[in-house]
Order: sequence, then structure tokens, then C-alpha cells
Amino acid sequence: MLSIHNVTKKYGNFTALEDISLDFDKGICAFLAPNGAGKTTLIKMLTTLIFPTKGEILWGGAEIISLGERYRDLLGYLPQDFGYYKSYSPMEYLRYLAALKGVENPDRRINELLDLVSLGDVRDKKMRKFSGGMIQRVGIAQALLNDPQILILDEPTAGLDPKERVRFRNLITSMAQDRIVIFSTHIVSDIETIANTLVMLKDHKVLYAGAPGVFVERMRGLLFELPTGAPLPPGTAVLSERNSEAGPVTRFATKFPPPDSAAPVTPGLEDAFLYIYRDSGIGV
Repeated sequence: MLSIHNVTKKYGNFTALEDISLDFDKGICAFLAPNGAGKTTLIKMLTTLIFPTKGEILWGGAEIISLGERYRDLLGYLPQDFGYYKSYSPMEYLRYLAALKGVENPDRRINELLDLVSLGDVRDKKMRKFSGGMIQRVGIAQALLNDPQILILDEPTAGLDPKERVRFRNLITSMAQDRIVIFSTHIVSDIETIANTLVMLKDHKVLYAGAPGVFVERMRGLLFELPTGAPLPPGTAVLSERNSEAGPVTRFATKFPPPDSAAPVTPGLEDAFLYIYRDSGIGV
């Protein structure tokens, strides 16, 4: 098991993360928070790119810093922006990384991975002509070269079109059966149907860690819609606006009795996200 115990990260007088404690087991754990909330800082500590100011991160009860290469051999990592050579083909690029990672007889493994990420038919094509989604799939393949026990993905769907994001989610789900997958994102739809565990960060601390459905249930009975322009009750948090068959409507949350004309709404994860981070410059 991978565990974070009372971790704090400071940069001078700025506290990026404070007193973070989490446990990770097999399956998909999604970090969901707006940009700047500390997701990447936490991921960089899990990958030993930076180190906690206070606290410890443990693998199997041993501190990952002391494990060194033994821990990093267990990792597969796709950073938000990973470096690649445009003049290389996926085959050439993955052979190069396999040599750096000490993967023996890599060609069979590379061919399996390129088929897995649906790039087998372009394995010898130069990557300069690849779409963003194809490059991200090469990134997933390189993260899986050493058959990692811990797969860490930082904003892996940023910039992808909807079709590529669906393909990516399906791929991640298939990989999570026998390993820990940690997935950082600010795109709610990426994790709404695939995450076993949701971790939400706010004000540099863990706001919630648990099942996504349990978190969403906290919104039940608080969410309503009214025609846009209708008076809203006091204590209202406006979340979004949309077009309905009857015209534009405003979705809002309130703990006070709504007007009789307000229609109750079944909450989703995006509603909960917008409500929790309504003061973070997102939503309406």
C-alpha cells in the first residue's frame, strides 16, 4: 500500500500543501481540484521529483526516499507535459526509454503496448504528424514500459477532444485492475464514472477523500432550477446556466426553502464540484 502521512510542502513562506494524509490501494484514485490547488505538487512528491517539508510517504511501510531506485522501479509516470522527440517513431522512442529504464529485450513489450494503446499501425511513423491524443497514448505506453505497480497520470486529458478523452478513460479503466492508478484532473467528466476514490483539495488541504457517490449525495435536496431571470432566494449559490426545452434555466443550490416554481434536480459530481469551488473563479 502507498500511504501519505501528515505531509506538508512549503516554498519559503508559501504553503502549497498542509498536513495531507491519504492511503492508496488498487484501482483508480482521482485528484479533482481547480488549477493551482496543489495536485501537481502532490504528484511530484509521490514520484520523488520533490520532497515533503514535513511528514512522510510510505510504500509497504518503508519511506520512499530511503527506498530510492527500488521505489522508482515500481512507478509509471505521465507528467502533464512529457518530453518526446518529434523525429522519432513510437518504436524508436520507446526503445530509447526502455534502455534508460533497463528493460531487457524490450521489443515484445513495446509492440504489446503499442497495440494496447491502438498505435500498432503507426509504430514506425514519425511523431511530428501525430495528434495530441496520439501523443498522449505514446505517453501512456512509456509509463507502462516497466509494468508498474503504481501508475501516476498528471492532467492526462488536457487538450484532448471528446472522442480521445473517452478512449483514454477506457484505457485507464482497463489498466486499474491490478495496480494503483492516481489520476490528477480538473475535468469532472474524466473521472465521474471511473474513479473508485475521489480526493478533493481546497485551501491546500484534503477537503474530501472517499467514494465519489458519497460526496455527491451531500448535495441531494439542495439543488434546483428556475427560469433564468426569475428571482432567486437568499443564500443561493448559482452554479450554472443551460438551455432547456422551456428556455434558459439557472441551476442553483440553497439550504433554504426554494420558491414553489423551482424544480428539484438530481445532483451530479460536476454540481458538487462547482458548489464546493464556487469562490475559486469557476462556474457562474
